[in-house]
Formats: sequence, structure tokens, C-alpha cells
Amino acid sequence: MAYDFDLFVIGAGSGGVRAARFAAGFGAKVAVAESRYLGGTCVNVGCVPKKLLVYGAHVADELEQAAGFGWTLEEGHFDWGTLIANKNREIERLNGIYRNLLVNSGVTLLQGHARITGAHEVEVEGQRYSAEHILIATGGWPQVPDIPGKELAITSNEAFYLKELPRRVLVVGGGYIAVEFAGIFQGLGADTTLLYRGDLFLRGFDGSVRIHLKEELQKRGLDLQFNADIQRIDQQADGSLKATLKDGRELVADCVFYATGRRPMLDNLGLENTGVELDDRGFIRVDDQYQTTEPSIIAIGDVIGRVQLTPVALAEGMAVARRLFKPEQYRPVDYQNIPTAVFSQPPIGTVGLTEEQALEAGHKVQIFESRFRAMKLTLTDIQEKTLMKLVVDAETDKVLGCHMVGPDAGEIIQGLGVALKAGATKQQFDETIGVHPTAAEEFVTMRTATR
Repeated sequence: MAYDFDLFVIGAGSGGVRAARFAAGFGAKVAVAESRYLGGTCVNVGCVPKKLLVYGAHVADELEQAAGFGWTLEEGHFDWGTLIANKNREIERLNGIYRNLLVNSGVTLLQGHARITGAHEVEVEGQRYSAEHILIATGGWPQVPDIPGKELAITSNEAFYLKELPRRVLVVGGGYIAVEFAGIFQGLGADTTLLYRGDLFLRGFDGSVRIHLKEELQKRGLDLQFNADIQRIDQQADGSLKATLKDGRELVADCVFYATGRRPMLDNLGLENTGVELDDRGFIRVDDQYQTTEPSIIAIGDVIGRVQLTPVALAEGMAVARRLFKPEQYRPVDYQNIPTAVFSQPPIGTVGLTEEQALEAGHKVQIFESRFRAMKLTLTDIQEKTLMKLVVDAETDKVLGCHMVGPDAGEIIQGLGVALKAGATKQQFDETIGVHPTAAEEFVTMRTATR
């Protein structure tokens, strides 16, 4: 049977665009449908604008440190509107780049909501298209618990477009998005409280990292309230929001920001017209090659609920394009030792196993930890400390995990990701000459196990 397209991609986020571009480059006839914005969550309401806001929040630190280096500065003034306008201009530029990447690759770009009407058929704005393969890359969407007043709260989708910086913010959640936005709001001058229903945020990260970050955030004056959750939100006469907690306490703020998880974006996608099945968590069920339970339909990225990171979606998109249209180049995605960063203040960088994961996997481990005040801070009164940690297999000497909390953690951990991917041992770390004076050299100068 002749199809309109060899591959029809639903969603022009990182994974979908990567799959479409490379499939077209391999000679396939490809279409991409997108109903919102080119570049997906990451470019528009995720990692890119968030990092720009993090940079803005860090300026306050630089100004505070300046006096120690002899700079006398007039009192600064921050304007939220300017930051958001500049951010919007940059996002629009990136939208244009994504458009050009697709069009210049020979991909047919369809702007509108795509709905699957059959195993090989998609409808966009009333027009139906047939395809040999359909790729679902629709990403995720923030979700707010179903509590009275939930409509008064915002999520990361709305935070990037606030007209003004709220004076008082309640951030609800314990994942990396909650921690990052708490740092952004507080760093830009808002009175910020972070509420989390558990004992300690960042579940799944190394225990030393979680404790260290908690201590550093408290030094900065961030109000951390654990084992706390909101029961209802009410708007008061002056426009402020009253959050009633489950323990009966009441907190008043100008903004309640929820970062309590993301769901797969499957709204009106038409999966009921196919044999696609969902897993127990509501994500699309796929096999190791991203094949759904409908033979013609594939799914990648956040919508399958594996590792929800932009570079992972890119790798999955590349793997799909190669498997379908350039099988001699196909390589499965390796989900081991994926480096990642949390752009909290101070930031986290991590790759490999946590101490807890290593022990659970049966490794006998040696732990190397170092806490120190960064050289840059020695001429200031700031007492922030950096944490660096190595998790080592005591029997094979292989480095199982590297973890850091401190300035430039994401930049530093990227190189260590290569080392772990190559199977580096602690001896090889020790034999590597450090770059002096840097914080990064601490990773190759930790000689004595702390436990």
C-alpha cells in the first residue's frame, strides 16, 4: 500500500524533531504535526527558559560577592518584566531555528492538533494523512492535585509568563522542578517557602547530596517545610491566596506554584482508535525498541515515562530513525550512567549510582567525600560549601557514581560522565593530574575513603 508519509511524527519537541530530521536525512518522507510550540517543553516552558531565569537569579550572588574583590556597587534593581521579555525573545529565536531545522531537512510541518484515527491514519485540522509509521512524541504536562482551589495555583507552564514577580511564593513539591523554581523565586527577591509532603526532597538522589543541599538552602534563608501539604487554597479579599495545610496551619502568599509531577500528554490523541496500551502509571507501553502494542505506532520521550530528560528523548529519537530507515547504523540507547544536573542554588551534578543504589545492588563500596568552601568565596563572608562524592566498588576499584553540589556542578559532571561510561577506576582518577586551582580537581585528589 502507498502511504502519504513513511513516518508521521506527532509532537515537535526534542525527541520528535530529532527523529523527523534524521529520518528525512535517511531518505524517508516525513511529516511533523505540532499544535503548540516548536521545540516542545524544553525550549518553551522547560530547561531553556528555566536556565535563563536561573542565570538571572545568580546575579544576586555575584553582586553579593563583588565587595570582597574590591568592587563598590550602587544598590541594584531587578526588573522581572525585562527578564521575561528578553527570555521570550530568545525563545522565539529558538522556535525559528527549530522550524528551519525541520523545513530545511525536507520535513512537512503541519501546525495543528493531530489525532490518530487508525493504525496508519492521522487527522490534522480536518485533513487526513496516511503513514506507514506513526511516532508519538507528545511529551508531558504538569498536574496539580485535585484539591479545592486548585485553579488558583500555577505550574511551570504559567510561571514563565507571570506579569510580575510575586512578593510571596509557596512552592509545592519535592522534585528537581520544585527545588529549581524555589531557588529562582528566592534568588530574584521573592519571599519563598518550599512545601514537601515527605521527609526530605529529591527522592532518588544520593543521600549526602539531599542533606547537603537542604543545609545550603537553609543558609540562604529559604523556608523549607517538610511533611507538609496543602489541603485547600482560597482567594482572599485583597487578592492574596490562603493555603490551608493538612495539619491545620494557614499560609498566605501571592502565588502558589505546584511542581508535583507530570502526566503524559495524551489528550484527544485518539489512542482508542488503535491497539496502543498504557502501563500501570498511565504512560504509553513500549518495548525496548519503542514499539507500542500497535505494530505501526512508536512512542518516545516523556510520554513513555522512562528517563524524562531532553538528551534522552534526543537519543531515543535518533534510535528510532536509525532502526526504521538506516538499520545498519542502529544502536540501542544505553540508560546506564546518564549524567544529569539540578539547577538549584547551589546546583547539583550527578552521574552513576548513588551510595544507596550501589549498596542495594550488592556492591561493597568505599565512599570518598569532600566538603570545602570554594576559593572564590574566601575573600567574602559567604559560608557556602561545595560537596563532592565518589562511590567506588571496593572489590573492583571501579567508580560507580560521582555526585556534586556546588558552582558549575553540571559543567563538571559532564566530563565525569565520559569517565564512568569508559569504566574508569578510582586508581585512574587518582593518577589523573588535576587542573589547579579549580574545584573540579577535588575529584582526582580525594585519596582517603571517608567510610
